[in-house]
Amino acid sequence: MLSFPLDKVRAIIDRGRTDAKTHGGFRNPYRSLHPVSDEQPGLWLVGDRGVYLCSNGKLADGARPLIAYAEECDPNTCDDWFEVKRRTFGGDDGVEFLDAKQLEAIMAASPNATHLRVAFSSGALQLCLVERL
Repeated sequence: MLSFPLDKVRAIIDRGRTDAKTHGGFRNPYRSLHPVSDEQPGLWLVGDRGVYLCSNGKLADGARPLIAYAEECDPNTCDDWFEVKRRTFGGDDGVEFLDAKQLEAIMAASPNATHLRVAFSSGALQLCLVERL
């Protein structure tokens, strides 16, 4: 299971919307596989060098998206990040889209929550909110 502070989740959603408004929409990581014209606000859960959340608004040339590493899988602070990434996200690199509207609804329904937790099971992601003291 991986954890992301909700203040960072909210900041990434906001940044994606700001980038989209400024630069003409949202990016779609699956465009080559599933070309869709209705890209929407959300986050990308990315597994490559660690596991992190990434904003999905279109960016200016050379700009970088806002990201937040999972607390348990940050290559800058966790010596065992590669093993954690392999056990949770899997050995291959990849990206999963998380819908901003759905995340915002569950955050609004859990006002005392402090973290988004992501659990991985055979081909599925489970999202839940938890309160850490």
